[in-house]
Amino acid sequence: MAKRDFYEILGIAKNASDDEIKKAYRKLAMKYHPDRNPDSKTAEEKFKEAKEAYEMLSDPQKRAAYDSYGHAGVDPNMGGGGFGGGGAGGFADAFGDIFGDIFGGGGGGRGRGGPQVYRGADLRYNLEISLEQAAQGYNTTIRVPSWDSCDTCHGSGAKPGTSPTTCSTCNGQGQVRMQQGFFSIQQTCPKCHGSGQVIPNPCTTCAGAGRIKRNKTLEVDIPAGIDTGMRIRSSGNGEPGMNGGPPGDLYVEIHIKPHEVFQRDGDDLHCEIPVSFAKAALGGEIEVPTLSGKASFTLPEGTQSGKTFRLRSKGIKGLRSGYAGDLFCHVAIETPIKLTDKQKDLLREFERLTLEGGAKHSPQSKTWKDKVKEFFE
Repeated sequence: MAKRDFYEILGIAKNASDDEIKKAYRKLAMKYHPDRNPDSKTAEEKFKEAKEAYEMLSDPQKRAAYDSYGHAGVDPNMGGGGFGGGGAGGFADAFGDIFGDIFGGGGGGRGRGGPQVYRGADLRYNLEISLEQAAQGYNTTIRVPSWDSCDTCHGSGAKPGTSPTTCSTCNGQGQVRMQQGFFSIQQTCPKCHGSGQVIPNPCTTCAGAGRIKRNKTLEVDIPAGIDTGMRIRSSGNGEPGMNGGPPGDLYVEIHIKPHEVFQRDGDDLHCEIPVSFAKAALGGEIEVPTLSGKASFTLPEGTQSGKTFRLRSKGIKGLRSGYAGDLFCHVAIETPIKLTDKQKDLLREFERLTLEGGAKHSPQSKTWKDKVKEFFE
């Protein structure tokens, strides 16, 4: 079967420019690529046909031979130019771009060459603070590891008196292209690791890295209301980038120490208030601590253990909400210990008088006894 005209295959005129040829091929390759048409023999044939046409027309010498002699001018069996490696802007470059388009890769042609630029890694610093510092805000300094330019080689990585040389593997591009069949993949150069340069005589101080590790002091402003697990970002204080890339960021992660009195729940605070037996029975004024001072509330007569009292706006002012949470005081009636004989006698007399008064003095006990009785009956 006679071969179709290469210009006809790509749908271009015979005086088409190199960019028009490449654009036409990219369009067809994207449309008929086997990975996009896995079960279509027709698409596979059209893809191969477009590939061959582009290989011929993207090479100036082959194109000239084709324009003069047709298919015979590029047929290796006829003594023509054959199917050797393409010239500048050849198939490998164009297909590398298409491969990246199809698979989401970052491949590019030679026009995009140059050492790969990498952003520095982010760092995390765990900072432990008190509940009071979290509630009121806090300013402190921290020491974090940092990389500085080597004083000996001034950041070049090379021994004084020498200098880095261009990588011979990638010719200073930082990337190499690997090709198998019609697949072309661009990857970081294994010799220079993307820098485009090699260092024959590394600096002895930094071992060729061009930088040395030091600690630096940073000031951290912790806003009021911050909670455990929240992070503060310090832009540009992470690890430095490579090949001129931007540095990463430092994230200061907050951890609040356990408090002796309060337990935090969001913007609310909880605390347990020990109350004497007599105070709970008689009632009266109760003074309680808060993060901003003291507060008080009235304890009613007959308060039972576990009763909770809510003091509004005595919690923590929220970082995002802008208003303060509440303080919840949980009553814990304290049983007296190490009693004197007189105290014991008074309690026995009190117990006798309470029992004589009946259930009105101990409503919970009466209810509980009734439930136990019903259970066994």
